Amino acid sequence: MFDEKEIVDFHQSRADILLFILGLLFLLLFGRIFYLQLIKGPRLHKFSLENRLREEVIWSPRGKIYSRNEEVLVDNEPRFDAVVTRQYLKNDSITFERLSKILNLPLKDINKRLKRYRGEPRYRPIIIKKNLSNKEIALIETQAENLPGISVEVSLSREYLSEEVGAHLYGYISEINSTEFPKYKERDGYAYQLGDLIGKAGIEKYFDLDLRGQNGREYVEVDALGRKRKYLSDEVVFSGVERVAPVPGHSLKLTVDKDLQELAYELFKGKSGSVVGIDVETGEILTMLSYPSFKPSNFTRGLDKDYWNGLLNDPLKPLYDKTIQEHYSPGSTYKIVTALAGLVEEIVTPYRSFYCSGKLKLGRRTYNCWNKDGHGEVNLFKALRGSCNVYFQKIAMELDIDVLSGYANLLGLGKKTGISLPRETSGLIPTKDWKKKNIGHRWTKGETLSCSIGQSFTLVTMLQLANAYATIANGGKLMKPFLVKEIQDSNKDILKKFESEVVSNINIEENVIQSIKKGLFEVVHHAGGTAQRFKDEDVRLAGKTGTTQVVSLSKIEGYEDCEDLPYKYRHNALFAGFAPYENPKIAIAAVVEHGCSGGKSAGPIVYNLAKTYLEKLKRKNEKLVSK
Repeated sequence: MFDEKEIVDFHQSRADILLFILGLLFLLLFGRIFYLQLIKGPRLHKFSLENRLREEVIWSPRGKIYSRNEEVLVDNEPRFDAVVTRQYLKNDSITFERLSKILNLPLKDINKRLKRYRGEPRYRPIIIKKNLSNKEIALIETQAENLPGISVEVSLSREYLSEEVGAHLYGYISEINSTEFPKYKERDGYAYQLGDLIGKAGIEKYFDLDLRGQNGREYVEVDALGRKRKYLSDEVVFSGVERVAPVPGHSLKLTVDKDLQELAYELFKGKSGSVVGIDVETGEILTMLSYPSFKPSNFTRGLDKDYWNGLLNDPLKPLYDKTIQEHYSPGSTYKIVTALAGLVEEIVTPYRSFYCSGKLKLGRRTYNCWNKDGHGEVNLFKALRGSCNVYFQKIAMELDIDVLSGYANLLGLGKKTGISLPRETSGLIPTKDWKKKNIGHRWTKGETLSCSIGQSFTLVTMLQLANAYATIANGGKLMKPFLVKEIQDSNKDILKKFESEVVSNINIEENVIQSIKKGLFEVVHHAGGTAQRFKDEDVRLAGKTGTTQVVSLSKIEGYEDCEDLPYKYRHNALFAGFAPYENPKIAIAAVVEHGCSGGKSAGPIVYNLAKTYLEKLKRKNEKLVSK
């Protein structure tokens, strides 16, 4: 049998083995704790946080847009959006069916929206519907238990306070799309994400990087269903998951006058076209309006399909900016170019007369004056005030088209003005080379006669036409039109100021320009003028009417009056001018599509805008004097 010592030794050896095993286990456990706590601890802590935290964007307020008189034109307002965070979804199909009923949104639209973001991380919130109603908010909040992964978030909506007034000028913002995403990311060096709002048109697009700020972020503690429990303070969130405050965008102070914008909108009701008013000395745009218009706020609130389709299918093209994207035959408003060429090239003097019998023959073709009975003996002043076609076509008989086009180019026609807006078209001032290259035929003299009165291939935008008349008004300085006076920070401190820029001095003798100005003044203030209805000694408007056919003569045969024609066959109506005659302050060009008569349709728009602006200047000067 075993003695007592052997039994003790046996149990001691077993105890030693057990202690060794226990020590080894404790060592392994300690090592694992050391590994998890000290080596893997920060990473696991982050995973733990991310599992119970949700990152939320703090939207940066986009910069405001002000008028020249500091009135707010474009601002930001809070809105509520329905948001999906796929990380917390439990039963997608059931959840989305419930959400579809609450939002009155087809299930296919929800799925289509989610499909756009399928390559994005599942923790990133996706906006399903913007600008929720109070009822929709209440339904989502009260049914939160049955809507895992669905939440209501506060965002910022871009609000255009004058609604449709100036929509083309100010533009609008909307979500960046998949096509724009890589292109803009590379171009701007900005970390865009799908869902970001960017400027899509007008000033919003051109000055997008100035207006946009930097979004911030914060973290909210959520439960397993993604429901918010509490916002975490900075001290409980480690580095890399801390709250980041948003940086506001820069604001813009424009050159435009809010009152003129609103008046232009009222004057265009029931019509289609555009108008541009410009300070003749500085090039500041005072008014710039295209009509019909649209509601830019709808693009950030959430665009209704019916509304969007209505805009796309409207034959009057409300999405088109007719001040710079659409170009028109200028008609008789172009006669200042032919007058300028005739005087400088010494083909005519202001008082040299031509006889107008009502028509002019060139080869086998007859060119008719609008006055079939003729104007009789006509000099420059009578030709401008009576808009005699024959007088200017007789000048053109002695002009090469390239020479005539050169004078148009001097006034800024046929090329982009360089205004700070996207999608400006250059218009067209034709030359012999242009026709050969684009049409394949040589130039004919008859085409020069047509171009001399603003027809044939000649095309201009209203911005170009207003700037050309401003150049005549100021004595020969071609200014670069501009829209923004200042870029300001969120405290309204000026970051950048924009100054007037002279593109060129046309170097035309003063007496030549004065003769043209006198002729334009007689258009309004002489008994034989085509716009004498706007004679007003308080305004002293000088200008030129214009009417241009939009279809061939065969389409309008049998109609005695333009207004009897089908709408789409009616002539375009134009008026361009400046005021006051002796000391011009503003130049304006307007077109009314299918308006039939420049004097009847476009003239009242120009006259009323000029009158209102001059009255405002007078009141401003009186206040300064009284001080």
